[in-house]
Amino acid sequence: MAETYAVIMAGGSGTRFWPASRPERPKQLLPLAPGDSRSLLEATVDRIAPLVPIERVIVVTAARLADATRDALPTLPPENLLAEPTGRNTAPCVGWAAATVRRRDPEARLMVLPADHHIGDEKTYLQTLATALAATDAGDLVTVGIKPTRPETGYGYIEVGEALDDKVSRARRFVEKPTRERAEQLFASGSYLWNSGMFFFRVDSILGAIEQHLPGLADGLAVLDAAAAEGHEAKSLQETYGDLPSISIDHGVMEKADRVAVVPGDFGWSDLGSWLTAWELSPKDDGGNAVGRDSVLLDASGNLVRAPLGKVVALVGVSDLVVVDTEDALLIVPRERAQEVKEVVAELAKR
Repeated sequence: MAETYAVIMAGGSGTRFWPASRPERPKQLLPLAPGDSRSLLEATVDRIAPLVPIERVIVVTAARLADATRDALPTLPPENLLAEPTGRNTAPCVGWAAATVRRRDPEARLMVLPADHHIGDEKTYLQTLATALAATDAGDLVTVGIKPTRPETGYGYIEVGEALDDKVSRARRFVEKPTRERAEQLFASGSYLWNSGMFFFRVDSILGAIEQHLPGLADGLAVLDAAAAEGHEAKSLQETYGDLPSISIDHGVMEKADRVAVVPGDFGWSDLGSWLTAWELSPKDDGGNAVGRDSVLLDASGNLVRAPLGKVVALVGVSDLVVVDTEDALLIVPRERAQEVKEVVAELAKR
């Protein structure tokens, strides 16, 4: 049986979780999952350990985060950390990781996972991943689609086509993040799943698909392969990576490929996309507040409070707020506008 490698994409900036998430210590390096002291990245690697040992885990991150990522994963072999000199979206990330794995094992299977997801039911999650991996044996590119629980406008969707067996179906098409009206239609139809951003394929299948649909990326990967064979991949990386096409693996390959399969998943998935999501997942008091033990609440409901241990935060007569306090910044925002926190980061960058 072909060995499985995991590619963990861990280069994001996590701007919606400001001020906790910062450029030098973004979302994936923080313990944002309720009740879990591990960083999201560490939890991701631990979660898949029954399927993939640490020796076959490849983590792709930004060069500026390399040291912090090593600190978060001290048992990760040094050669398994791939540091991108500049961000070029997920297609170059996946392509570079796949090319790296191919040099070690040309018959390997890959699972590509974001570093910052929360999973409620880990047993079912692992079973779903195993099903998706098995579906790659026929050469298909495979994704996991999440059974939607609401007409969500913040996720892309996958239309489910004909059944290939009792657990795997053909992916008919990918749908961009919809309007509210369109999301309600997709949800009501029962034929669509949320796009989870998890992908599974044989290494030869994904590199062949990149060659077909993203020839510019394939050419760049060939340059890196040649440089690696001559022992100077790091130098070539600095010279060529910034010229690779900046496109997601979804748009660049998955939406164009002929043989794409989807496995439905229902395992308490969340992409932890904002402070709103953190509130949704957190345990709450009778008033719907998710706060620390040092908070004082008077006539307050539906609030999220994150503050340093020992810092008293008092809320009086307010509802549905997010309050995040750090050493040098304080955020107060209506809970339903938590997605707009990224605009604060953009404004600070301008200054």
